[in-house]
Amino acid sequence: GLQRKRAVLAVLLHFLETYKGLLQEEESAGKVIKVGVPFPCPPAQSPAVLALTPLAPQELYLLIMKDTSLYHELEDEIIKLHQLVETVELKVADETPPPNKQVKPLFRHFRRIDSCLQTRVAFRGSDEIFCRVYMPDHSYVTIRSRLSASVQDILASVTEKLQYSEEQSARGDALILVTMASSGEKAVLQPSEECVFTTLGINSHLFACTRDTFDSLVPLPEEIQVVPGDTEIHRAEPEDVANHLTAFHWELFRCIHELEFVDYVFHGERGRRETANLELLLQRCSEVQHWVGTELLLCEGLGKRAHLLKKLIKIAAICKQNQDMLSFYAIVIGLNNAAVSRLRLTWEKLPGKFKNLFRKFENLTDPCRNHKTYREVLAKMKPPLIPFVPLILKDLTFLHEGSKTLLDGLVNVEKLHCIAEKVRTVRKYRSRPLCLELEASPAQLQTKAYVRQLRVIDNQNLLFELSYKLEPGSQ
Repeated sequence: GLQRKRAVLAVLLHFLETYKGLLQEEESAGKVIKVGVPFPCPPAQSPAVLALTPLAPQELYLLIMKDTSLYHELEDEIIKLHQLVETVELKVADETPPPNKQVKPLFRHFRRIDSCLQTRVAFRGSDEIFCRVYMPDHSYVTIRSRLSASVQDILASVTEKLQYSEEQSARGDALILVTMASSGEKAVLQPSEECVFTTLGINSHLFACTRDTFDSLVPLPEEIQVVPGDTEIHRAEPEDVANHLTAFHWELFRCIHELEFVDYVFHGERGRRETANLELLLQRCSEVQHWVGTELLLCEGLGKRAHLLKKLIKIAAICKQNQDMLSFYAIVIGLNNAAVSRLRLTWEKLPGKFKNLFRKFENLTDPCRNHKTYREVLAKMKPPLIPFVPLILKDLTFLHEGSKTLLDGLVNVEKLHCIAEKVRTVRKYRSRPLCLELEASPAQLQTKAYVRQLRVIDNQNLLFELSYKLEPGSQ
């Protein structure tokens, strides 16, 4: 009996410890902690399947506390359980937020040097953020909202800021929320959708308009007007750019809770609010890919462009040396963008040494045989390292969609073990701190700010236009 009770306590403690941050975020978590009590399934059933019987949390907690006097051996575990439950309940005790609660601007949507230079911290659904919502005439209102806010909540804040009357809504002039990409693509968001801030594209913005003005919406002028010219990439040393890329991506990678990987894959059964940090890192990966093409295609001189191409390959090499495979992969993918790879004259001016180096990089990122080469290289690396996160999500999606979570009403524990084992690799990658020596000189701070707030073109048609303007006859 003691062993079985200890086993149940171990599962419950592990659950509360793992989900502590998310449980604190839920307003009702202090009253109802959603747990089930596991028990061994009958011998006739498969050992790979575990049955779960739900029990009211309060009932379970009372039963455990009652056992304190009967089983003194459980005293340490019960004290720890009591502390964890108290920790989760603390959030509900005071409904009003603290007066000095930090409001976090999402990177890319607010280009403020002071905020971009700060060390990144994890986002949670209850965090408050600033965000701009634009009107059809490109004026905007700045709203303060929870990260997990629904479209309905965002529109309520916009309506209040605009002093939009109920009469206008009653006449059919009710506001809708729209996402607008730099390419001109737009989509109406449904009122029940949540966490829309972290799902915006690189150069996408939120617009509030009426149904009548939806067709007249156009992208912001700065997203469709491109002015060639030198940026920090031309002045900075490759080592500095690579090191700042690695440092920033390590900060973003460290912010992701292991459970976000599971929540992202099981998104059909769960909400999006738990995956904010993971989605921001995925956006950043896409941003770096487009940054490579943007910088090259805005460089008008052939010799200068070839020199920049060489520098970008060198940056990729240093990122690989730093074991930042996310940056490495993103840069190689960016150089393989069709608008860049067609620049025959630029590639011909690249020194042979760098041509051979880039071919090795292409072999390393080759998806053949399920990314065999990359996986072999990654297996030889020791932490700390930053993996190519999209590939982890691809593996988890394959595991999730390849077999059912429930088999005849019972949990497929074998599948969940495989998913847990894959997620555990993330813990291994982050098991040691990243140590990069970065100076605090003005030049370094300028490079740091540049790396953390990249300005990119994510419109593929516009990239092709620039490419053909630079080299009309290249194939």
